[in-house]
Amino acid sequence: MNFLSQKDLLGMGQLSRETINLILDTAESFKEVSSRDIKKVPTLRGKSVINFFYEPSTRTRTSFEVAAKRLSADTVSLSVSTSSMVKGETLIDTAKNLQAMNPDIIVIRHSSTGAPHLIARHVRAGIVNAGDGINEHPSQALLDLFTIREKKGRIDGLKIAIIGDISHSRVARSDIIGFRKMGAEVTISGPPTMIPSRAETLGVTVTCDPRDAVRDKDVIIVLRIQLERQGKSLFPSLREYASYFGINNDVLAYAPKDAIIMHPGPINRGVELSSEVADGPRSMILDQVANGVAVRMAILYLLIGGLRVGNVD
Repeated sequence: MNFLSQKDLLGMGQLSRETINLILDTAESFKEVSSRDIKKVPTLRGKSVINFFYEPSTRTRTSFEVAAKRLSADTVSLSVSTSSMVKGETLIDTAKNLQAMNPDIIVIRHSSTGAPHLIARHVRAGIVNAGDGINEHPSQALLDLFTIREKKGRIDGLKIAIIGDISHSRVARSDIIGFRKMGAEVTISGPPTMIPSRAETLGVTVTCDPRDAVRDKDVIIVLRIQLERQGKSLFPSLREYASYFGINNDVLAYAPKDAIIMHPGPINRGVELSSEVADGPRSMILDQVANGVAVRMAILYLLIGGLRVGNVD
């Protein structure tokens, strides 16, 4: 297959349906590595990956580090608190200094929308967007797609609900782009103050009633309230949010029996998701974490060692 050369993975919008399938198929082949006694292959031996995270992260940061090490790449992890940015160094100067060490990939998470795109224009290394502001989180969308395909056997034609703080969620944005490219129908739900204006232009159905949102859905994705990205309170209290928009067994009674529950994490238990649902048989949350390693192995492999990730449709 002929893919346009691309050194970076900055957002789901750059990926064609064909390329998404390539990434998911590659991840499927890598998932078996994590079940071996010796969880390592020499695929990227001699390559180097820098994880540079300006925001706190457990799953994404650890997942990229584990993925790189299982491919035998050398890895370095940095946080803003241990970088020269605390001394006043600019983002671009920091990136150029990292480039001087000649890494193959820099994985970056930043609170400012567009930061990975800016860095990509100033360095030769491949840039992977691990979350930028309220914009995108492409590797999370890809692992969500992988998990859905694994559990449901397909994505095309499925009905998916995304419930929670849509306006401030980079996961929601990447998921919507990815799901629609792959042929799924998407419904979003949450408080009116957390739904983007003119949301229908994204190609989604909007409802403020979570019970209506889960009807006839194959997949239900619940999002965390992004308090750190809100300039002001958009709801009266956490208790009220949980009462009206939290997903519990009472709400799931309106969903099909075979609907699966997903969440990008971290979970605010008892707020957007009850423990009985988070730990229940329909929850795929830990499967998402496990699949995240395989998907990020695929991303690193395709950017460094295999075909370049493809460009737009």
